[in-house]
Amino acid sequence: MEELKKSTFTVKDENGKDVECDVLFTFDSEETKKSYIVYTDNTTDENGNVKVFASIYDPKIENPVLEPITDEKEWKIIETIIETLQEEKNS
Repeated sequence: MEELKKSTFTVKDENGKDVECDVLFTFDSEETKKSYIVYTDNTTDENGNVKVFASIYDPKIENPVLEPITDEKEWKIIETIIETLQEEKNS
C-alpha cells in the first residue's frame, strides 16, 4: 500500500460544482488486478463521521477517470483495509 503526501484532486458533484478531495491512500489489489483510490471530500455524515469514498483508477495515466466500484467483493477488500488502518491508528 502506498502512503501519499497531502494530495488533492477536484471532481464535479451531481450539481456540476467543483469539490476538492483529499487522497487518503491508494493501493493495488493482487486479487482483483485493479488499482484503487480512497479519498474524502471532508464532509461528515449525520453521525459526525468523515465521509470516505473509493474508486477504481488507472495510475498510469495523467488524469485518471474514477470508476465506480460495483462488485461487493471489491468493497469488502476496501472495507477491510480501512478497518485495519483505523485499528492501527487507534492503537
